[in-house]
Amino acid sequence: MPEPQEPVPEQPRPARTALRALRTHLGWVCCAGGVLLCALGWYGVSGERYTARQIPFLASATAPGAALIIGGTVLLAARRRDVPVSARVSAEQQHDLDRMQRQLEVLYQLLTDAVGSAEPPSGATSDHQAGSGPNGSALLLAVPGGRTYHRTGCLLVQGRQDPERLLDGAASERGLRPCPLCDPPEV
Repeated sequence: MPEPQEPVPEQPRPARTALRALRTHLGWVCCAGGVLLCALGWYGVSGERYTARQIPFLASATAPGAALIIGGTVLLAARRRDVPVSARVSAEQQHDLDRMQRQLEVLYQLLTDAVGSAEPPSGATSDHQAGSGPNGSALLLAVPGGRTYHRTGCLLVQGRQDPERLLDGAASERGLRPCPLCDPPEV
C-alpha cells in the first residue's frame, strides 16, 4: 500500500507574479494619467469664461481623469490583498491587536452578562454587606488615572489588580464622578 504524501505547497507561478507586478505598475500609471488629465481639464476650464464652453473640458479631461485616479487606486489597493495580513503587521502591532481583541471580548461579556441577568451580577453585594467601611460608609474604589469611583462589586473594577481604596472625601478631592454602572453613593 503506498504511503500518503503530504501536500506540496503551491509555488507562485511566474505568470501570477508578473501579473501582480503589472497590476502595481498599471495602478501607478493610471493614477499619474488621471492627475495629468485633471490638470489639463482644470487648465482648459480656467481659460473659458462661459459655462457652456467649460463643459467639454470637464467631460473630456476632468471626469476621465478622476475615473483613472479611482481605478489606479483600486489596482494599488488590490496589491495589499495579495500580501497576508501577518506580513503587513509587525509583531508589536499584532500583540496590541490581540490584547485589544481580548479586552473587547471581556467588555462585551461583562455588558451582556449584566444586561441578561435580572439579579445583581455575582460578586455585587449591597453596601451594608461586604463593602462597608469602618464607620458604616460604603467602601469605594478608584482606578489610578480614572475619572470615576466605583462600588466594590462594580463590573468595571472586578478582577483588576490596581484599584485604590478611597477614604472619606477622597473622591470629591480628586474630582471623581460616580460610576454610571454601579451607581455608588454621592460623596
